[in-house]
Amino acid sequence: MSSGAAPDPTQAVQAALAAEHAAVYGYGVVGGRVGDDRGSEAREAYDAHRARRDALERTVRDLGATPVAAAAAYALPFPVPDAAAAVRLAAELEDRVAGVYSDLVRAAGGALRREAAGALREAAVRAVRWRGRSVAFPGLAELTTSAVSRTQ
Repeated sequence: MSSGAAPDPTQAVQAALAAEHAAVYGYGVVGGRVGDDRGSEAREAYDAHRARRDALERTVRDLGATPVAAAAAYALPFPVPDAAAAVRLAAELEDRVAGVYSDLVRAAGGALRREAAGALREAAVRAVRWRGRSVAFPGLAELTTSAVSRTQ
């Protein structure tokens, strides 16, 4: 925020809600392509994102706003023809969710900030499980991207 103005918590919550909508959609794709060995992991992540989505909808209403609606479909970042691509998609979904929760941590205070930090941590842990390795700064895309590219 170069203007020095504090980020708007309502906008940050709405962005997190939009990311959770996209994650729920994305995990529908992951679940349909991932191998049987990781199917329960995909279902658990799907359920976790649905729960976070529902909680964020309540939070948006509590803040006096109308929750952003889910889109009918979402563009995937790459084709997902097989289990390996599904695993990559799951890690990407978690990275994206971690990014918006990082923004929410910066924008919020109190209980909302603690909840956002918990969601960021959960997304980072799921990303590590899917990817098989960690990144230096989960939720901070500009740092994560450079750290990942150096390790590949």
